[in-house]
Amino acid sequence: MTAKLYCFGESGSSYKAALAMTLAGMEWEPIWVDFFNGEARSPQYLQINEMGEVPVLLDGDTVLSQSAVILDYVSSKTGKLGGKSAAERREILRWMFWDNHKLSTVIGSTRYLMNFLVPEKRPTEVIRFQQGRLKAAYQVLDRHLAKSDWIVGEAVTIADLSCCGYLFYPEPFGFDRADWPHIDRWLDRIAALPGWKHPYDMMPGSPADRT
Repeated sequence: MTAKLYCFGESGSSYKAALAMTLAGMEWEPIWVDFFNGEARSPQYLQINEMGEVPVLLDGDTVLSQSAVILDYVSSKTGKLGGKSAAERREILRWMFWDNHKLSTVIGSTRYLMNFLVPEKRPTEVIRFQQGRLKAAYQVLDRHLAKSDWIVGEAVTIADLSCCGYLFYPEPFGFDRADWPHIDRWLDRIAALPGWKHPYDMMPGSPADRT
């Protein structure tokens, strides 16, 4: 049975789920959510996810939201991307929790403020503060990747897919790969994996569609 992923191309959280399913060899298809016109807040969509967010995964009778939960499900179902031991699994979870608190959430809001709000509504001081928080997070990740090709263990895991989700997007949010050489090489390793695609090639919806 083909899983369905409610998503849209600009969503880094959706990209994490889409990339995980692709690399794990799961059959899936995207269901585009017209997020910028309010579909995620519609009564119909709230029946699917009361939180009004993407992604949502439908796999048979299983309905899941929140990208970290979906990544865990994909890994558990396929037996891939989940590390080789219980200790590695805990380390994967540690980095995923860190990502959701320190990296992806801050990138997501900063990228939105800088690119998807009209210029006159962009809060300069908030953006500057967020970028300072992100610089500290990039330092943590870059130092860690100086010691290893992958975040946990000797192969790609859902920890990598969680942390990389927003870093492939072209819109500016205060991240320049050239400033972070170990992150840069890690992103190249991920992009070289069989099946990898850019988020705008993997899911429907991009800023170009709305211009």
